[in-house]
Amino acid sequence: MRCKNHSIYGAAERRGIIMKKTDIRKLAIAAVLVAVAVVGSMFSIPVGASKCSPVQHLVNIIGGVYLGPWYSLGMAFCASLIRNIFGLGSPLAFPGSMCGAFLCGALYHWVGKRACREGFMKKLRLPMAYVGELFGTSVIGGMLSYPVASFIMGKEAALFTYVFPFFVSSLGGTIIAIIVVTAMKRVKALDMFVGNELAEK
Repeated sequence: MRCKNHSIYGAAERRGIIMKKTDIRKLAIAAVLVAVAVVGSMFSIPVGASKCSPVQHLVNIIGGVYLGPWYSLGMAFCASLIRNIFGLGSPLAFPGSMCGAFLCGALYHWVGKRACREGFMKKLRLPMAYVGELFGTSVIGGMLSYPVASFIMGKEAALFTYVFPFFVSSLGGTIIAIIVVTAMKRVKALDMFVGNELAEK
């Protein structure tokens, strides 16, 4: 009985160590991706009062797919904060990046859990991530940008003013992400490194 309990505790301890290593790896990747998003914002496209950055949306999708919705959301917030501090973006960067980042990761991992039970769902995982980024950024983020622009920035704007500009920006980043993520999935570039239990086989 004592040996059995000892083996159980040993297994639990090993799992705890693996989880800590995985968390450290995820944080390291998140930090690198935030840096890429900030540097990439230097090549933004000014559309009205917003600065559209396709690289941010590429990072959103990579973060959402490999790290999950909460990491991706945190990364989008940190990148937006740094961009505003250094004058590389506006307050619209927050709704313009965070909504798509979270929805992308949430849909990818939700479909991933369904795929464990229903095999046909596996093929929908990446497309759902791309749709989540596009819809979350352009529709949800675009509409949430209205009060930010009107009440915080003092800009005259309508409810749907930023939907199309955000869609254009997100579409550019999504097209790049389709190429990059598809290639990364083929070679499992980050799946094993981050201990992704939902890695595609």
